[in-house]
Amino acid sequence: MPLQITILGGGMIVHDQILPTVYHMQRLGQVGDITIAATRTTRLRDLVGERFVQAFPGQSFEAIPSLDTPDDQRFPDAWQEAVKRLPPRQMVIVATPDELHDAMVRFALEHDQHVLCVKPLVHRYEQAVVIEKLAKQRGLFVGVEYHKRFDRRSLEARGLYQQGRFGEFKCGEAKLVEPYVYRSSNFQNWFTKDKTDPFTYIGCHYVDLVYFITGLRPTEVSVQGVEGAFPNGNIAHLWATGVVRFENGALLSVLNGLGYPDQGAGSNDQGICMFCEAPGDGDVGSLIRHDDQFRGVSHSYVDDAGGKHFGFVNPDYFRLVPWEGDGLKPVGYGYDSIEANIAAATQIEAATATLRADEATAQRRKLLSKIDDKGLIATPANSAINELVVEAARLSIGKDGARVKIIYGDGPRVVLV
Repeated sequence: MPLQITILGGGMIVHDQILPTVYHMQRLGQVGDITIAATRTTRLRDLVGERFVQAFPGQSFEAIPSLDTPDDQRFPDAWQEAVKRLPPRQMVIVATPDELHDAMVRFALEHDQHVLCVKPLVHRYEQAVVIEKLAKQRGLFVGVEYHKRFDRRSLEARGLYQQGRFGEFKCGEAKLVEPYVYRSSNFQNWFTKDKTDPFTYIGCHYVDLVYFITGLRPTEVSVQGVEGAFPNGNIAHLWATGVVRFENGALLSVLNGLGYPDQGAGSNDQGICMFCEAPGDGDVGSLIRHDDQFRGVSHSYVDDAGGKHFGFVNPDYFRLVPWEGDGLKPVGYGYDSIEANIAAATQIEAATATLRADEATAQRRKLLSKIDDKGLIATPANSAINELVVEAARLSIGKDGARVKIIYGDGPRVVLV
C-alpha cells in the first residue's frame, strides 16, 4: 500500500515544491491520501489555487483546520492532531520554521511515523543524536531535504571527486541570496535574529554540498551578520557572511541574505566555486564551478504575469511541464529529492510487510543503515556535520563572528575559541 502523507506547514516550500511532488506521486500510485495541517487557513487556501487546478485536476488534500474556517482563528495544535490521525508507519513531512523541527520530528517518530524534514533538521547536534536514536530504535526513516544533493551537476561532481579527478579541495566561495520580497512575506514573523539567520537557513545548503562532494568534515566556523528591520519592525540578520574551515585545512566563504532585487533577471543569486589541487607533488590545479542562478535559459515575455518581462529560467530545480498525462508534470532535482525520500520509506515498508514484528524491526534497521552508508539521502546519521555547523554558526553570529571549533570523536561538540 502506498504511504499516506501528512504535511506540517503550508508555506512557500509546500506551495512551490512539496505539494506538487506529492500530488504527482499520488497520481502515479506511489502516495496515498494527503493531509496538510497549518496554524491558519490563509496558507492552506493558497494550495487550492489555479496553479494546482491546472496541474493536478481532480486532486485534493484534507485540510486541518478545514478551508472554511475563518482566517483570524489560530490552531497551534493542528499539527499534533494531524499526526495522531495517521495509521502507524506512514510519512510526516515537516515544512515549518527551523525552531519547530525538533519537537515535530520527535512527535512524529513517537507516533510511529517515517519523517521527511526540510533543512536544516535541527539547530543543535544533541537534538540530531536524539532523533537518530529514536528513529533507529523504532526502525523508522528520517530524511533531511537537502535537494542540492540531487542536482545532476552535484552528483556528477561527487562521482568525479571520489575518482580523484579534481584532486583535493583547498579553497572556495559560495553565495545564496534570496529575493528582497521575502522581507514582506511571512519570514518577518519567524526569521528573527533570536531564531535563525541567513547562513543557518540557506548557507547550510552549500556547506552540506561541499561535504557531500568531498567527504571533508567542517572543523571551524565564523559567521557575522548585518542587522535590519522587517516591515513589521521585527529585527533580523538580513545578511550574513561565514567562513568554514574543513579538516584538511580548506576554506569556504559563504555569503547569504534576503536582498536579491525583485526585478533582477534571476529569482535569486546563487552558486559555488571550489578550487582544488592535485595531491602530492603535482603542479596541477582544478576547479568545480556551479552557476546555480543562470543555467543558460532566459525568457522575455509579452506580459509581466510572472512579475517581470525578462528573467533567467532555472528548469533544473523545479518546473511544471506538459506530459503525456492530464495536467502538468513536476520535473527537476527538487522533485527527485522528495521522491527519493518518500521512496526510501516506501521500500522499507514493502520489504518488511510480511515479517514478524521483531524480524521486521531488525530488517528495517539494516535497510536504514544501508541508506546512511550510501550517503545520497541526507539522514541524521550521515549529515550530522550540518547540525554541528549550524550550532557553531548560531554561537558565532551571536558573538559577532567569533571563531567556533567543531570537535569530533566521542561526543562531538562545538567550542568557542
